[in-house]
Amino acid sequence: MRRSKLESCEAILEVLVKKPLTIDKIAYNANMDCTVVRHFLGFLMKNGLTEERSLKNKAVYAVTERGATVYKTLNFQKYLEKFAKSIRALDDASQVIPIMSKHIDEQKEDTEN
Repeated sequence: MRRSKLESCEAILEVLVKKPLTIDKIAYNANMDCTVVRHFLGFLMKNGLTEERSLKNKAVYAVTERGATVYKTLNFQKYLEKFAKSIRALDDASQVIPIMSKHIDEQKEDTEN
C-alpha cells in the first residue's frame, strides 16, 4: 500500500522518536526504500523536525523536540479520529435499538395472538 507524504513523514518520526538511527535502519524499521527516506529526511530536517548527528563516524538521524511534538500531535489526532468514529457508531446504535425493540415487541404480540 502506498503511503501519503504525511504518512511517510510520520513513519520516519515514529521510528526516530525511539532512538537516533542510520538511514538504512530508518528505512528498515519504517518499511521504506532508502531513497525515499533520504528525500523525506531532507524535508524533515529543513523544517526542524529531525537533525543529523555523528555517532562513531556514522551519520545518524534524530528527532528534534519540535519533531517529537509534531509526532505526538499527529498521534493524538489519530486517537481523536478513532474516538469520533466510536461516538458515531454509538450514536447510530442508539437510533437503531429503539426500532429493533419495537420490532421485537411486535413479533411477540403476533406470536401471542
